[in-house]
Amino acid sequence: MTRFRKSLWWAVAMAAGLAAASTPIATAETEPPRLDDGFGLTVVRQPEWVDDTQRTFVFSVTSDQVPNPTLLPGQTAGQHDIMVTLPEGYDGNADRYPVLYSLHGNPDRANTQVNQQITEQATKDAPLITVHPNGVRSWYSNWVNPGGLGPQNWENFHLDQVIPLIDANLRTIPAREGRAIVGHSMGGFGAFHYAEHRPELFSYVGSFSGGLDLLNQAQRAAVIGTELLPDSGTPTVAADAIFGSPVWPLDVVWNAQSPAQHVESLRDMGVAMYTGNGGDLTVNPPQAIVESVARDTNLVTAANLNAAGIPHYFADYGDGSTWAPGCTGKHASVPCLQKDMDHYVSLIMQRLQHP
Repeated sequence: MTRFRKSLWWAVAMAAGLAAASTPIATAETEPPRLDDGFGLTVVRQPEWVDDTQRTFVFSVTSDQVPNPTLLPGQTAGQHDIMVTLPEGYDGNADRYPVLYSLHGNPDRANTQVNQQITEQATKDAPLITVHPNGVRSWYSNWVNPGGLGPQNWENFHLDQVIPLIDANLRTIPAREGRAIVGHSMGGFGAFHYAEHRPELFSYVGSFSGGLDLLNQAQRAAVIGTELLPDSGTPTVAADAIFGSPVWPLDVVWNAQSPAQHVESLRDMGVAMYTGNGGDLTVNPPQAIVESVARDTNLVTAANLNAAGIPHYFADYGDGSTWAPGCTGKHASVPCLQKDMDHYVSLIMQRLQHP
């Protein structure tokens, strides 16, 4: 397959998505925590349990750093939904807990049933808080040319606003030793991007099928596709909105923000990457191509980590048949993602401070 055709597949396939929106259901037995405003965030909807298990709640904020995010169906203009999963027994003691920030892919959203189920399964025996912030179309970056949308400073929103808001309102361990980050697809990029920019915040970083190499032309096509395709949010934006022009020699921001080439700041951090190879190309070709390109970017990242002498864990599980039952090695295979999260949680709990 030519590079052009592969890039085209990658850009179009990014719109295939993983999302399946959840419907919050408030219950009255035990009230979720109430949150105070702060750090440039206003809580416009207090937490509501998503179901009767009362482990996961969703709340909404407005942010002066991203006052006007683009929207997927069901989202509210000007607001960011954030989903939080608490550990079992959170209400029964005064312990403080580590926090895992989990960044979703594109087109996906924080508060989906899939994200909730994967998280609750992986953390059922772990004393760990998990936070899923909104990141629609963001590429988890401060945009270069947001145009008429106004500021799209997603990195500032997540690192300088969401993290301190969570620390101020929940019983967290508010230090690097109590914090990890991970993400799927676009979120894997975001996790590495954030960890490299702010290594003082995180003690572990992980990526599930993340697009980690912005020098890869298929990866660039994916980013541009998310900007131009309405399936990634409305209104659409210009191809240079996030990282500026992708064309050499004007692509300096793309090069500077590429996680694969800037691994040095991960030296004192736990690092884990997980990817398949797409499996059978004749079955769900878009998801197979997406995963194949993601794997290419992970291989470059792993090579650079090795060259720098930075220890890391890399699960390169091929078609998924030996990784987990039902895992197909494709980009949005839920059994693959469940095993990824199960394994990643086991790694971080060996390193994070916890009760």
